[in-house]
Amino acid sequence: MTSIKLLCFLLLMAMPILAADIKTGDEVIAAMHAKYLGKWYQTLTFKQVTTTYKPDGTSTDEIWHEALNAPGKLRIDFDPADKGNGILFADGMLYSFKDGKQTGKRPFVHPLLVLGFDVYMQPVETTLSQIKGMGIDMGTVHMEKWQGNDVYVVGAKQGDLTTPQFWVTKKDLLFVRLIQLGGRDKKSVQETQFNKYVKSGKGWVSAEVKFFTDGKPATTEQYSEIQTGIKLDMRLWDADKWMVADRTYFKKK
Repeated sequence: MTSIKLLCFLLLMAMPILAADIKTGDEVIAAMHAKYLGKWYQTLTFKQVTTTYKPDGTSTDEIWHEALNAPGKLRIDFDPADKGNGILFADGMLYSFKDGKQTGKRPFVHPLLVLGFDVYMQPVETTLSQIKGMGIDMGTVHMEKWQGNDVYVVGAKQGDLTTPQFWVTKKDLLFVRLIQLGGRDKKSVQETQFNKYVKSGKGWVSAEVKFFTDGKPATTEQYSEIQTGIKLDMRLWDADKWMVADRTYFKKK
């Protein structure tokens, strides 16, 4: 009963945020979390076709298999999965693997995990703390149109597409765009788009993700065989058990 009362209290507290005219980035994050409280999926798997565009105009395709455990955990197995090649994001760390052996490890909070998935599953304070490391001004918010939808733009003023910022739809409160500065001198404009959202369970999945560098296409990811809310082997996100875990997760139906 105590848990039910607490949930009702949180929902009632969130209602003014959802109904009011949002003024700050903190309020955008709070509204995203409140809208899907207790509804968003924890696990997600999909097959991904990764297209990388080269300067000479050609492109290459790769198949990746991915398994998410929100918040904070994403496993990527490069096809063929039995080779043991891939990367792992887990608890603020990035691990790389080749031939089943760990080849690298460094601290890294994945901004796309935070804004596209974790925001709906973890405390608002945690998300806000992680966004601070992205250099986004949470006190600057304005409205724009994006692919026919009204969106909140957090971090930049109207017309500014070079300052770090993220975009969220007003209706469904879904993350759709991120602009960051990259490169050695931090002057290269790197843009990510979450497109073609599809409903899955009581949440959503962006079935197409596009990456641009200084306005030019860099990578496109197309997702298929999307599954949410399925039971997965927790060892999938344990770097010490990279090859021991049940890596047939992408075959589950």
